[in-house]
Amino acid sequence: MLGESDARVALAEPVPTACFNSAPRGNCEVSLDDVLLSSSPRTDDVPSIEASAEAKRGGCQTGTLGSKASSPPASSVWTTRPDGEVRLRMDEQGIGSHPPKTVHQLFQEVATKYADYYALASKKGGQWLKLTYKMYYEECWKAAKSFLKLGLERFHGVCILGFNSAEWFIADIGAILAGGFAVGVYTTNSPEACHYVAENCKANVVVVENNKQLQKILEIQHKLPQLKAIVQYGEELKETRPNLYSWSEFMDLGKDIPDAQLHAIIESQKPNQCCTLIYTSGTTGQPKGVMLSHDNLTWTAATAGRFIMLTDAQERQELVVSYLPLSHIAAQMTDIWAAMTFGVQIFFAQPDALKGSLAQTLREVRPTAFLGVPRVWEKMEEKMKSIGAKSSTLRRRVAAWAKGVGLQTNLKRMNGCSELPMNFRLAQHLVYKKVRRALGLDRCTKCYTGAAPISRETLEFFLSLNIPVLEMYGMSESSGPHTISLPHAFKLTSCGKEFSGCRTLIHKPDGDGVGEICFSGRHIFMGYLNMEEKTKEAIDEDGWLHSGDLGKHDKDGFLYVTGRIKELIITAGGENVPPVPIEDAVKDAVPIISNAMLVGDKAKFLAMLLTLKCNVDVETGEPEDDLTPEAVEYCQKLGSRATRVSEIISTKDRAVYAAIQKGISAVNEGAVSNAQKVQKWIILEKDFSLIGGELGPTMKLKRPAVLLKYKDQIAQFYADLEAPTPPAPSPQP
Repeated sequence: MLGESDARVALAEPVPTACFNSAPRGNCEVSLDDVLLSSSPRTDDVPSIEASAEAKRGGCQTGTLGSKASSPPASSVWTTRPDGEVRLRMDEQGIGSHPPKTVHQLFQEVATKYADYYALASKKGGQWLKLTYKMYYEECWKAAKSFLKLGLERFHGVCILGFNSAEWFIADIGAILAGGFAVGVYTTNSPEACHYVAENCKANVVVVENNKQLQKILEIQHKLPQLKAIVQYGEELKETRPNLYSWSEFMDLGKDIPDAQLHAIIESQKPNQCCTLIYTSGTTGQPKGVMLSHDNLTWTAATAGRFIMLTDAQERQELVVSYLPLSHIAAQMTDIWAAMTFGVQIFFAQPDALKGSLAQTLREVRPTAFLGVPRVWEKMEEKMKSIGAKSSTLRRRVAAWAKGVGLQTNLKRMNGCSELPMNFRLAQHLVYKKVRRALGLDRCTKCYTGAAPISRETLEFFLSLNIPVLEMYGMSESSGPHTISLPHAFKLTSCGKEFSGCRTLIHKPDGDGVGEICFSGRHIFMGYLNMEEKTKEAIDEDGWLHSGDLGKHDKDGFLYVTGRIKELIITAGGENVPPVPIEDAVKDAVPIISNAMLVGDKAKFLAMLLTLKCNVDVETGEPEDDLTPEAVEYCQKLGSRATRVSEIISTKDRAVYAAIQKGISAVNEGAVSNAQKVQKWIILEKDFSLIGGELGPTMKLKRPAVLLKYKDQIAQFYADLEAPTPPAPSPQP
């Protein structure tokens, strides 16, 4: 862990400028042969991308591992080799033409520019202990030398398995400086899943947070012949083993490694080489190792950060709370790379952040920018509704009035009206400011959501409280973002427009303009590690990345994601049904529903699995039987006395079942065809969860897992071969 003495040094106020002498910059250059120039500047019309004569369908061929001199010019925009190089997708002018940088080049510039500004803040024993950017750089340099001492080889992985912390960041960047790959591993992974990642990236070192994560690695260590050492950072070691180190032991290991040895490795690094692996969550098969280059990270961080108007620390330092899984690209791009580029100060949340402590951290830090996955915003919404339900009649009336004013004013704002009516100003004073303060978002000018779809209901709830939650869209394969909404340019349920230097193509659009969303730009990944066929499926011959998502543009160029190609349900009658809009409509129509999943692939009719809003065990994350206060209040309004999910199911609660039926019937009335109507439904005993296996690490629905887990209930829908007649939907007994 970080030493207290180091942290105390940083408690002085930062000064705007400071001299910083550090490692001399290496060559790190990319030749013109390594660059694929696009002559078209970014325009609203999507330019066609000409396939380069050299961009043949094959991986890059390189020479000896780690030897820059022996590597011929990169011949393709993709590679699957760990030591491969790609042709950078640079534009001839504009932001896409900016010179490429390695991670070290960026960090060295940053450590000089923001030397005495705070970079990382960790709460230990009730006090925030901080590192400045200069100290942050020095710690990463020491970690890099320690990795070399442990025998980290060029283009081999360092797996990091733990909750967000300064040590996580330092291990990540240290691994890159030492010439390895930084590889985040989800803390929820089983030992087998950890083994897959560690073996796939040929990990030489694994860094774990605590004894719980250590035990997973010890269980699989005998199957990892490349593994040379394990480092633990979050708590004291409970056992002594060969090649097992505490964080302080690890950081001391490299003191005898000459700086020149590390300099030589840094100088051999090129912006078009891989430095980070992001493993996909594996919802449709084995995880794929997404290879991100130095340029992917440094260019995307600078360009996307500028697009969302992150403020340079020398003007006003941005404050961000780090709590989302760093093994996911969204958190990594936000918390590590964009933060570094603009001199942001990162505050690490407590490990139980998503179990309840995040709210306290937000109130304490009062961040200026905040990214939440949809489930985080939904939990905030549920908590606020629950508190509101217990308020006095007068308070509820004032809140309802303010929310009505807030929603209408912000919807008009969204459509270009800048006028603020007097009642909005009054509501701001009486309600909006107090709500923001209670949430810890009173200084937050950028509230974002991403990584999974969010419902219109949740977006409207926050908009009614004058908190526009802005959607961004992208994927690991695009280094995180591709389209971003802005405070002055957003539309509800749209993911915004592509950020500067990127292009979007709707591939094979249908009559409604819906087709596969394809990306191009310098943020596009290098390829999937050692998976040539999968890489060829993702990147076509013209260099476009095929997202697998369906979407369309509106007349103003805003992108709307309508579903995933693989999620499409194809009925027995051959009709393609995107499930998400129907699921969202049902959740909006019936407020007691937590999750809804449409089924009916290759079947004669559609059916739906439903779960109800229930309390969650804060320690385990397991859904409980008790309904949330909001759900209980909903039942009472219906005339039901139910307080538990099991009560509703066992008694087939007439009021609740009738309300669900009414909501689904209303959704069916808006269906474009009979084939898109929900004919049967069932309430499941437990809500979907991470621990139950139905949700992924970012709370995204894992449809194949749900289909497998509830196959018996789904089979019961279709036990009768004939579709029900008349086609009015009915609950499944």
